[in-house]
Amino acid sequence: MSALFSPLTIRGLTLRNRIVLSPMCMYSCENRDGMASSFHAAHLGARALGGCGIVMSEATAVLPNGRISLEDLGIWDDAHVGVLRPVTEAIRLGGAASAIQLAHAGRKAGTYRPWSKVRGFVPDSEGGITDRWGPSAIPFREGVPTPLEMSVEDIRVVVEAFAQAARRSDEAGFDIVELHSAHGYLLHQFLSPISNQRTDSYGGDWAGRTRIHHEVVEAVRDVWPAHKPLFVRISATDWIDGAWSLEDSVALAKSLMPLGVDVFDCSSGGSTMDAPIPSGPGYQVHLARGVREGSGMLSGAVGQITEPAQAEEIVASGSADFVFIGREMLRDPHWALKAALALEVEAPWPNQYAWSVG
Repeated sequence: MSALFSPLTIRGLTLRNRIVLSPMCMYSCENRDGMASSFHAAHLGARALGGCGIVMSEATAVLPNGRISLEDLGIWDDAHVGVLRPVTEAIRLGGAASAIQLAHAGRKAGTYRPWSKVRGFVPDSEGGITDRWGPSAIPFREGVPTPLEMSVEDIRVVVEAFAQAARRSDEAGFDIVELHSAHGYLLHQFLSPISNQRTDSYGGDWAGRTRIHHEVVEAVRDVWPAHKPLFVRISATDWIDGAWSLEDSVALAKSLMPLGVDVFDCSSGGSTMDAPIPSGPGYQVHLARGVREGSGMLSGAVGQITEPAQAEEIVASGSADFVFIGREMLRDPHWALKAALALEVEAPWPNQYAWSVG
């Protein structure tokens, strides 16, 4: 038996294997309105046909000022629901569970997409984001826009926006919601003392800096069906002494489990440009293992996981319950099915493609 290809049931959802298409921005809403297009359905549907257990959309903005790039997907309006339904239908057709990552970029909102001739933040003169928010008025790095320090009312707006986005996700047919609290985006900004230097009840000590997470999870769970799983992507460490740590992440997982979080998807970094991140194959797996062992919560590993045997060992060893495959899945939409062949596991190809497999 393969651990990677063993099914897993979470709440009312049974997953055919432990392979997840990691959420990756596609920067493809050409009208800058957050509307999904036929591209998104084709892109995500292809990975479902390629054998993933879960196919997760890119970071999808819960408010217009929360877009990482202006071409990101959005779910801040009921009008987004209808254009997301073909996406969930395409994923379901391919046999995978559909997931959506809900996000707010905070102080890192409004950048040019990667293939633009210009890098950095889109200026006001080109329709850039003018009301860029952060827990504190601290820019991400020197020479970039300083965010507006959020008021308590602004925080309440964000909490409600996540809840309404979850409601719309259910109406659009998604099976899983993931909250994005990694890579230096807004929820992570509240966690890290690098970006959160507030002195009110949303800052200061660990309890203050994690408060918005408890409020968002409670608000989302109020509207997200009880039989559907809830994931959180976390930067499990800032890689900076005295900042957010793995121990903090374990404590956060313990506090969110009773509120209805099922899985911590463990990435890292993003709060600062100069963190000494030891990048390499599987360099974040120990974080997923640390959260899993320290909290008892299901975890996912992500980051330079490219080989079938590597992914199998991560799950079989108990380091994580899921592997999130990113760039390798961009290069090969059928990575999961090819992994099954490499591991000599029975994972039937879709009939339309099976005749080509020798």
